[in-house]
Amino acid sequence: MTTLEEIDDLLPQTQCRQCGCDGCLAYARAILEEGAAINRCAPGGAEGIARLAAATGRPVVPLDPEYGREVPFAVARIRARDCIGCAWCIRVCPTDAIAGSPKHLHGIVEERCTGCALCLPACPMDAIDMVENGRTWTLEDAHRAREHHRNAAARRERLEAEDLARLDALRKPAAEKAAGGPSALIADIMARARRANAGDNRGGLT
Repeated sequence: MTTLEEIDDLLPQTQCRQCGCDGCLAYARAILEEGAAINRCAPGGAEGIARLAAATGRPVVPLDPEYGREVPFAVARIRARDCIGCAWCIRVCPTDAIAGSPKHLHGIVEERCTGCALCLPACPMDAIDMVENGRTWTLEDAHRAREHHRNAAARRERLEAEDLARLDALRKPAAEKAAGGPSALIADIMARARRANAGDNRGGLT
């Protein structure tokens, strides 16, 4: 029986979501577990459909135009004169293929770009173009892109966890104050004062 990993291995890993799923792994799961059609991946095109048909035992069918059309591979390019450094493109890029800091010019790391075009609608200045670079997207490219995607997702999860931890640390003293209890720092100071006072009292009795 074909596994989820085997189906995922046959997809282009662009994470473009044109198929209606939240990334390639989600589409592979929909094919395997929900019987989703195998002709919804525009980046994979006819070749990808043929691979999926062979793996699943389903017939080869044309690409469903509702989910896009097969086009030459293209990468994103940011027009420097129009970029305002808002960083919205960075937030949506699935492979960390965009470099830059807030309020400064951003640029595309072409080796990481999957051509997903998710950055286009995210850009408020319409400063991004998709440019054909003469390359053909291969399964080897797809597998590298999947690693970039996993690493990017792990980095974002780590940063989110760190942000939540910082927020919790800030909220805790406020919550303690609202509840009428002392903060950890104040509680420590009070405990030291009580110990010091107890020592003074013992000294007075001897």
